[in-house]
Amino acid sequence: MELKRVVVTGIGAITPLSHTIEEFWNGLVNGVSSAEPITRFDASKFKTQFACEVKNYDQKDYFDRKEARKYDYCSQFGIIAATEAVQDANFDLSKIDPHRVGVIWASGIGGIATFFREVVDYARGDGTPRFNPFFIPKMIADITAGHISIKYGFKGPNFATVSACASSANSLADAYNYIRLGKADMFVTGGSEASINEAGIGGFNAMHAISTRNDDPKTASRPFDKDRDGFVLGEGGASVVFEELEHALKRGAKIYAEVVGAGLTGDAHHMTSPHPEGEGAYYAMKNALEDADMKPEEIDYINTHGTSTPLGDIAEPKAIVRLFGEHAYNLKINSTKSIIGHLLGAAGAVEAIASILTLYNDIVPPTINHFTDDPEIDNKLDFTFHKAKKAVINNVLSNTFGFGGHNVSILLKKFKKD
Repeated sequence: MELKRVVVTGIGAITPLSHTIEEFWNGLVNGVSSAEPITRFDASKFKTQFACEVKNYDQKDYFDRKEARKYDYCSQFGIIAATEAVQDANFDLSKIDPHRVGVIWASGIGGIATFFREVVDYARGDGTPRFNPFFIPKMIADITAGHISIKYGFKGPNFATVSACASSANSLADAYNYIRLGKADMFVTGGSEASINEAGIGGFNAMHAISTRNDDPKTASRPFDKDRDGFVLGEGGASVVFEELEHALKRGAKIYAEVVGAGLTGDAHHMTSPHPEGEGAYYAMKNALEDADMKPEEIDYINTHGTSTPLGDIAEPKAIVRLFGEHAYNLKINSTKSIIGHLLGAAGAVEAIASILTLYNDIVPPTINHFTDDPEIDNKLDFTFHKAKKAVINNVLSNTFGFGGHNVSILLKKFKKD
């Protein structure tokens, strides 16, 4: 069968940098670190006392009191991001077939804050089971997809993807495949996460996964730096509207980019550590290239997973050099997480948006907080350290990997009608 072409016609995000796409992009290009001391709870007894929180967030600005009671922050961030993306896509709801529009949404953890509060309240009580009637629907990871579909009346495929930090990249890959197979005309897809609470920080501290650089939070996220000591926890939501090309052209939609490939693999190696040679990352990128019928030398830029973890930041560059050979040194490479931290299940979607805007604007945002080269990393690679660079960007890989060995690479290109 002839596969349909898939394009991006809407984007939306609420991130540690901002509540809008325009401010998000400006913050990325200017390399503004969003890491600050935690305000959500008293973190003074925790090994890590900072994170990349969504700043100046008041749920009353977006939801009335009754609505807010039904939504964990995870869902709130998702609904806000999806709303911006739908508005940006600018389609008339009365002129589309709701059965051909779906929602695939992701979260690595879901409503962990709701779960934590409900359990703590019960444990502190007298043993009488008093639970919020919204406890379960606020907590479950699929609920945001349901809320978005209910808000707009979208009746196409509706579900959640969960693959740890690769979750929203999986949601994008699924949406892409459904559309190109002709199963839908449009998807609102993406992911959201809200894990900056006692359980989230405490759990990642116990794993030694997050930075403890409390004396200097702004520079704590140090992808590819010799002195990196873990990622910085972030939160927020990001959404893209994927649309079948002819459907988009017929309604005169603005097109940001075209989705042309997706590669998905499993490390089959370790619960939390990547394969030391980046084997899963290598095959994810290779599969995405084959899916798009492209050669390695056609890629101009890679938005890396780049978490600032000791092992991950070694494995991914190894995979890049293995796959791209000498062309690896022509690539522009960066890590969005150096600026906004790690949004866990929402990372793939927010970094795909960063990749889309890089394509659209021909500007590569910087990887900030680099101080010392790591001899275990090939430092001849262009990691776009310190300052943004203008460059002609036609084809992009956006990489996302997750605990459990989940690997996803999404290939995007500048849109050309013919």
